[in-house]
Amino acid sequence: MRVRFAVAAVMSLALSVAAQRAMHTVHAKGSFDIKMTPAEATDFEKANDITRVTSDKTWQGDFEGVSHGEMITGSTASTGSMAYVAIERMTGKLNGRQGSFTFSHRATMMKGDAPAAGELSVMVVPNSGTGELTGLTGSLMIHIDAQGKHTWTFDYSLP
Repeated sequence: MRVRFAVAAVMSLALSVAAQRAMHTVHAKGSFDIKMTPAEATDFEKANDITRVTSDKTWQGDFEGVSHGEMITGSTASTGSMAYVAIERMTGKLNGRQGSFTFSHRATMMKGDAPAAGELSVMVVPNSGTGELTGLTGSLMIHIDAQGKHTWTFDYSLP
């Protein structure tokens, strides 16, 4: 029984390593235009410096498409620290492959700091890819220049 389990474990590990080798990381980049619309604040949000907004983006570059998301931000007036979380559904073509997928955002920063000084994580939600983007994994970085232009880099893998 132990021998069978050990053989099965070794075979599973070998298949996992083979699958990881079959996937290679691709570096994509581009820009996006964004329209943010504040949502009606609840009493709780008003009392706690919390804001909800919806976002509509048009993406250009290695990803051509649109996205729709919802963001919640929280801040502390006394220290100027802030954070946001968001869910964003992407639909379009990534380097010619059609489909959709979901990003999960999480960020923190201090008032007055450059955006790069904070912590930002934008990850593909596991198993959220559809169509030719099924199996997509990866992480996105957002860059904002002094004029407010948004650019992005996306390191991703597909099976």
